[in-house]
Amino acid sequence: MSDGRELMSSVDAAWLHMDRPTNPMIIVGVMVFDDRLELERVRRTIATRFLCFKRFRALPDQDLGLPIWRAGPEPDLTAHVVPVQLPAPAGRRQLEDLASRLASEPLDPGRPLWQFHVVERFGTGSALVIRVHHCYADGMALVHVVLSMTAADSRSSLKRRPREVESHPAARGWLGRGMDFVRQAGHVNDLARHALGIAVEAARVIGLPDEPVTSLRGAIGRRKRAAWAEPLPLEEVRSVARALGISINDVLMATVAGALGAHLREAGTATDGLTLRAAVPVNLRSPDAAAELGNDFGLVFLDLPVGIKDPLERAYAVHDAMTGLKGSYQPVMTLGLLAALGVMPGGVENAAIDLLGAKVSAVVSNVPGPAEPRYLAGRRIVQQMFWVPQSGGVGVGISVLSYAGQVQFGMIADARRVPNPRQVVRRFGHEFEQLLLAVLMAAAES
Repeated sequence: MSDGRELMSSVDAAWLHMDRPTNPMIIVGVMVFDDRLELERVRRTIATRFLCFKRFRALPDQDLGLPIWRAGPEPDLTAHVVPVQLPAPAGRRQLEDLASRLASEPLDPGRPLWQFHVVERFGTGSALVIRVHHCYADGMALVHVVLSMTAADSRSSLKRRPREVESHPAARGWLGRGMDFVRQAGHVNDLARHALGIAVEAARVIGLPDEPVTSLRGAIGRRKRAAWAEPLPLEEVRSVARALGISINDVLMATVAGALGAHLREAGTATDGLTLRAAVPVNLRSPDAAAELGNDFGLVFLDLPVGIKDPLERAYAVHDAMTGLKGSYQPVMTLGLLAALGVMPGGVENAAIDLLGAKVSAVVSNVPGPAEPRYLAGRRIVQQMFWVPQSGGVGVGISVLSYAGQVQFGMIADARRVPNPRQVVRRFGHEFEQLLLAVLMAAAES
């Protein structure tokens, strides 16, 4: 299109239209640093290593009903990169409260939909809260963006501008390349077979029963609560997975199921035989497209056996559920559905999102980060976490991020559904320790 306008992809448009007062479609990330950040150096970093992605200079807009990217004036970094003062002494609780407030607030529609909040004094260092609307990029693409803004040490120059098409080995989906079969299928019979498989999968998902009534589901409001746990050593998680003959992701999802089950039992819910369903994003990018912005992921609907108290039995149950989803058409089907909804009237999209939202109790995202420590604006990042939005009426989101040899769990929830997510995130470490202990005892008995 002319005049600096670009037609928005239908999938990105779907995420733009999904905004609701109770669920703004904003991805929120938090970084904690070992030393004080300098506000102006952060702004220079954003100018050279974030705005080199031209998409972040554009505003989403409607042109005769068509969603477009509209080129605007040079972003005002004094409005996009803002200092925040936390009440002293600023600790994790105060930072969690800030992240909660920012996750509940929409971004300024008169500017490109992203913002960095620089907490200049947090503990002995600083913190950074990042907000980006989901229509700009999904979590995997934003991993690449954040990596491109960082360096391997504090002395790296900011003069080199990262290429938009540059890939990074950490920016790969946790289920690999996903279902990239349409690009590979070269025969009409293959395409017909895949189309039939997608149609059958769509019918199966639509036919899934709605989730049981628990405290995790129900009416949601405008207030979000965010919290994160103490990180787990990645090597211990890897050792447990190796000992059980399952994947690291199986271990992490079993830990999530255990924490949610314990939380529900404490809230008075009988969980015997209870299984809840989670929507889990699956990256569908090919490796050579890892750096492209936009949204290119699907979803799988994973059974979480929250009613199984035995940690070993629960881990194997998650493994079986994950194995049953390998090769599934669900990711491609849900991506295609979003593409279709992006060009349909808002009422149709909202109805479809509500229909799918009734099938799950939570969104659980697992994103791999860099294995080695990284530096941003000359300061070492000591901890990272993120939260993705929940669409429709889903009120609970859980995130898992690996970084520098650690695994970080986070939770964001509607204040009506989980008033105090800090109580839940504390359970992740305990549930993993119970699984580790069970593995050690089984090894000692063998």
